[in-house]
Amino acid sequence: MKTVYIKSAVALAVAALLSACGTVGKDFVAPKGIDTPAFRHAAAEPSDQAARLPAAWWTVFGDKELDQLEQRALRDNPNVRAAAQRLVQAQAQLGVTRASQLPTVGVSAGVSNSRTSAETPMGVTFGGRSIKGNEFSVGANFSYELDLWGRVRRAVEAADAQALAAQDDRDGVMLMLSGQVATTYWQLRGLDADIAILNDALATRRESQQLIEARFNAGLSNELDVSRTRIERANAEADIQEAQRQRNTLEHALAVLVGASPSEAIVAPAAGTALPQPPAIPVGLPASLLGQRPDLAASVATLKAFNAQVGVAEGAYYPSLSLTGNFGYASETLSNLAKGSARQFSFGPLALSLPVFEGGRIEANVKLAKARYDEAVANHEGRLLTALRDVEDALSDVQQRQKQGDVQVQAQQAAARAVLVAQARFDRGVSTYLDVTDAQRSALAADRAAAQIRTQRLLAAVSVARALGGGWAQGKAEATVAAR
Repeated sequence: MKTVYIKSAVALAVAALLSACGTVGKDFVAPKGIDTPAFRHAAAEPSDQAARLPAAWWTVFGDKELDQLEQRALRDNPNVRAAAQRLVQAQAQLGVTRASQLPTVGVSAGVSNSRTSAETPMGVTFGGRSIKGNEFSVGANFSYELDLWGRVRRAVEAADAQALAAQDDRDGVMLMLSGQVATTYWQLRGLDADIAILNDALATRRESQQLIEARFNAGLSNELDVSRTRIERANAEADIQEAQRQRNTLEHALAVLVGASPSEAIVAPAAGTALPQPPAIPVGLPASLLGQRPDLAASVATLKAFNAQVGVAEGAYYPSLSLTGNFGYASETLSNLAKGSARQFSFGPLALSLPVFEGGRIEANVKLAKARYDEAVANHEGRLLTALRDVEDALSDVQQRQKQGDVQVQAQQAAARAVLVAQARFDRGVSTYLDVTDAQRSALAADRAAAQIRTQRLLAAVSVARALGGGWAQGKAEATVAAR
């Protein structure tokens, strides 16, 4: 028995030594980023390349209600839960693939009763007697494929990279969701400001209508002026209803994003027309974008998986070596099962399999794996360019919206002055009420445009944060799957 153990230990040691002979395929080299010194539309040269957004990037807006909505969305949104389960599947598949690196060991026990025929050649040989009796057995068996050329190691490497890509994809879903929540929230707040402006305009239109009707009743005005005030008042009411319709649509969308029913009231209307100033977003350099965006990190992990699969395909060119064995006891009676004479074992075969003729199947599989890797490289380069474009577009929006807002302030001031002048001229009888109506309409349009620009500036800040990866940092491939 000791001799068997010694032989087994020697065989396993030889197997482990042979399995370290080499690894098929090429080791993965991560692709480099685009050689661009700085973003074209960045406000200034980055003084600190390590400056990054916090993981909860939406907190830079300083809005507690937005913070609560983001946390609720990341916890309850079905798409996040589905992405988390895809990560669980990828990690489970990694465990299945890793198991191929280790021997398979099993135990068995059995009892049987049998009787052979006395009329068979064997029965005749034993004098026309049948053989019958019980058999009790217990034993263990093992099998192991020696990874001589690293084919299994490459398969494990591919599965590990796929698990990492699944984790990055989950983080990408969370980043996209947080961006959608912030975008929808600020659009909704922009409509609140627009509705507040329209309500102020409606109050002014009603006062004007009452004043003109009183003047008309006193014979100091004409029916045309009365009609104009009624038209402007009705238009203001219609604009409020349209803005409210748009707000309802956005609130329904926001409810779905946070995993709630669209009929649930998510955000109460805000009073006033004030919107916060957009926060400053640390941009950094284009070269750091690969480590800041989960979609690009997932793309790199996918490249690593395809590279490893090329090695798996090339491993089919080389021989495979497998080892099996078993050890146990068998006896006709249960009482004799533990005796040394009941011992049985086998070691081997040590089987070698070498492909000789495959009709070009192996070569075709290698070409297929290499073509998939080359396709993944091209797709990665496209994603990198798209990511750079996203950042440039967002930075350009920030710059242009700020300039647009500065000019719009001048338009607001001029429009407000025009209303005062037109009203004064009308009061003195120098002009008709048509001039007042036109001036009020221009002032309302200027105020609404200013509110829209302030909203667009906030949305541009959200776009910058999302394009830069929103403070994302890559974790380990086997990290616990849980919502942030």
